[in-house]
Amino acid sequence: MSSEEIHAIELLTGVSYGRVATSMRAMPFVAPARHIVVDGGVLLRMHRGLGYHRACSGGVVAYGADNLGSGARHLWSVQVTGTAEIAEPTTEQLTAFGHCPRAVDGEPFDAVYLRVEPRFETVHTLDHAPEGLDRAPRTSPASTDDRTRVSGHPPARGMPDAPGASAAERPHGATHAPHSVI
Repeated sequence: MSSEEIHAIELLTGVSYGRVATSMRAMPFVAPARHIVVDGGVLLRMHRGLGYHRACSGGVVAYGADNLGSGARHLWSVQVTGTAEIAEPTTEQLTAFGHCPRAVDGEPFDAVYLRVEPRFETVHTLDHAPEGLDRAPRTSPASTDDRTRVSGHPPARGMPDAPGASAAERPHGATHAPHSVI
């Protein structure tokens, strides 16, 4: 493993939740998942009732996790891309996952597990200056200036640039209702 691959896996061990992305019926989707790192791979726990595991299994997925909401001065985001397969966790792995949620979107939680074999790992970092040394005032925790430094590119034109985007800026049907974390 390269030093970047090792760094990405180490960062993932520091957080418990992330988002898995792939496509279902030619439409992209992102779903929350609980993860643990096992033998250089990422084992995900998802809710079977949503059916997202069927779209992920046997295909290429991207799994991302970060510490962006932590308030830390040194922020990071990791993405691993690789193939996903349905997996049966060991007793030790189930213990590492901890307790399952009781419900997801009002349905009883039914766990399903996927193993992602990373093929590509990406780490993005964002370091903030100590309070008072910032050059420009911040408008939000995810200001345009911050996103540009993380991705290397400015946000796409016409795309909502923050979770608080107005209804006119969100894709059709997108809402900001809270969702259960699995």
